[in-house]
Amino acid sequence: MDVTIDAVRVAATGEGPLPVVVLAPDDGDDVLPIFIRFEEGISIARGMEAEDIGRPLTHDLLLDVMEELGGRIERVVVTELDDNTYIADLHIQTPRGHEVVDARPSDSLALAARTGTPIEVADEVFDHGHQERAQFDDLQDIREVAQIGQ
Repeated sequence: MDVTIDAVRVAATGEGPLPVVVLAPDDGDDVLPIFIRFEEGISIARGMEAEDIGRPLTHDLLLDVMEELGGRIERVVVTELDDNTYIADLHIQTPRGHEVVDARPSDSLALAARTGTPIEVADEVFDHGHQERAQFDDLQDIREVAQIGQ
């Protein structure tokens, strides 16, 4: 199923505050929350804002190198949930042809946020992990917590 990055929020958990990227399908009230690290959460938020901060961050650098070598991200697919860990694939068009690279969802989503690349979630993954959107609407946006763009 096709999804978009709805938001990157910060949730209070038993382990302290954790960023959560909220993936939303075009229709329906449920979302797929994926808890990530602060560094990736901030990177996704920066990518969503298309904010140029001068020197490239790691995800910007990876994207620059990929493009210099003739590669282009075609799509990101969250393919499975293995022992409470989400697994994703980057589908990349290269001069050698189509390549699929295993990647963390957080890194994949940071790249997708910068490129407008389509994001997909396997139906069974969404069915297993979906939650009501309302649970995440009142959480603080990571940009406020990290003071991005202020």
